Amino acid sequence: MNKEVIILGIESSCDDTSAAVVRNGLLLSNAIAGQKVHEEYGGVVPELASRAHQQNIVPVVAAALSRAGISPAQLSAIAFTRGPGLLGSLLVGTSFAKGMSLGLRCPIVDVNHLHGHVLSHFIRREETDAVPEFPYLCLLVSGGNSQIILVKSPAEMEILGQTIDDAAGEAFDKCAKVMGLPYPGGPHIDRLASEGNPAAFRFARPHIDGLDYSFSGLKTSFLYTVRDHLKTNPEFISRNLPDLAASLQQAIIDILMDKLAKAVKQTGVRTVAIGGGVSANSGVRNAVAEFCARKGLRAFIPPREFTTDNAAMVAMAGYFKYLDGDFCSYDSVPYARVSI
Repeated sequence: MNKEVIILGIESSCDDTSAAVVRNGLLLSNAIAGQKVHEEYGGVVPELASRAHQQNIVPVVAAALSRAGISPAQLSAIAFTRGPGLLGSLLVGTSFAKGMSLGLRCPIVDVNHLHGHVLSHFIRREETDAVPEFPYLCLLVSGGNSQIILVKSPAEMEILGQTIDDAAGEAFDKCAKVMGLPYPGGPHIDRLASEGNPAAFRFARPHIDGLDYSFSGLKTSFLYTVRDHLKTNPEFISRNLPDLAASLQQAIIDILMDKLAKAVKQTGVRTVAIGGGVSANSGVRNAVAEFCARKGLRAFIPPREFTTDNAAMVAMAGYFKYLDGDFCSYDSVPYARVSI
C-alpha cells in the first residue's frame, strides 16, 4: 500500500465514549471514558449518557490522537457509530464526526455498531496477529443482541439466527438485579459462578425451531424459582448466590452453544468467532474454546478490551469501508435499531 490510510474511529452508542486510531489496518490507540453515573440507577439513563458524552468526547478524541502520535491533518477519514444505540448518545458522536470532518475536509464513514463487534477480530497491533478467514461464523452476544452471523466478507453478513425476545446480556442483567447485584450484573455473575455449582438449580430451556434464540423463558423460570424459595427461606438468595449464578450462567451457555453447534453443522464453516459484551464472560469463552477444540474448528475469542463498546472496532470497520470507497453523506442521521 503506497498511501497511508489513517482512520479515526468514534464510538458513542451507549454509555462509553471511545476514540481510536488505525493506520493501514493496525491499531495505534484506543481511548475509552466510562460513565459511573448510571450505577445508582441500575441501568443506563439515556439523558445522562448523552450529557456525559458531550463532556467526554473532546478529551477522548484528543487522547486517542496523542497516543497514536497522529495529527488531525493526517487523517484519511473519520469513522463513527451511526447505530444502533441510544439516539441521544449517537447524536453526540455523529455530530462531532461531521463537524471535525468539515473542519479537516476529510470524508466520514458511518459504521453499524454490530458490524464493529463482528469485525473486532481484525483489530491488530502487529502484522503477524492472526485474523479470521472468510467465511466464518460469529456468535454475537451482548445486552441487546444475540445473533449467529455468517460473515462472508467485511461488507456481506447474513443473520442465520437471532433472539426473538430477550438477549443473553439482558438475561444476565435482569436476573442479577433480582439477586441484588450491582449494575451491570453480568461481570458479578461471572465472578460468583466460579465459586458455585452449575448443577445446583435447573432452569427452563427454550424449544425454538431453527437457529433463533429465546431467553425470556429462562429469565421467567429463574424469577419463579427465586420467588418460590423466598416464601419459606428469606435468606435463600444470600445463602445461594454462587450456586444461583453458576446455574444461570450454565443455562445461558447451554442455550447459546446448542444453536451455535447446529449452525456449524448446517453451514460446514470451520472458523468460529464470538463478539459483544457477553463474550467477555469466562464461561462463554471457555465453552466456545472447548467446543472448537473438540470439533477441530478454528476459534477466535477477542481480548476482553475489545468485547465491550470500543472505538477500535469502529475504526477497523471504517477502514474496510474506506478501502471500498463507501463514504457517508452529511445528511445521514443516527438510528436506534437495525439488523446486521
